[in-house]
Amino acid sequence: VQLVESGGGSVQPGDSLRLSCTTSARDFAKWAMGWFRQSPGKEREFVAVATSIGNGVNYGNSVKGRFTISRDNAKQTVYLQMNSLEPEDTAVYYCAASFLPIANDARQYNYWGQGTRVTVSS
Repeated sequence: VQLVESGGGSVQPGDSLRLSCTTSARDFAKWAMGWFRQSPGKEREFVAVATSIGNGVNYGNSVKGRFTISRDNAKQTVYLQMNSLEPEDTAVYYCAASFLPIANDARQYNYWGQGTRVTVSS
């Protein structure tokens, strides 16, 4: 299974970016889809998850109120809208798929994308 992220880039503080993650896997709708990020020297951090049940979502504390996750099962794509970006958001962002209906822990994810880099700097 291949997950392909896109949308990363270099922006200034306060700017917005939208990340996308798409797959050709037929089971997309059955998976919880999450976003994680990792900065140099830090552990991988949970950012957000969109559950496979209804429209449930959950966010890491550091992004609540600024980031929005959404999914389009018809397009087999999950998005991460990132607003009010801060230098602390600089990281490689990873898309991941879990067989569970919802998952906040990286160990609960089964498939990972290659990552897309986001740099927030003035």
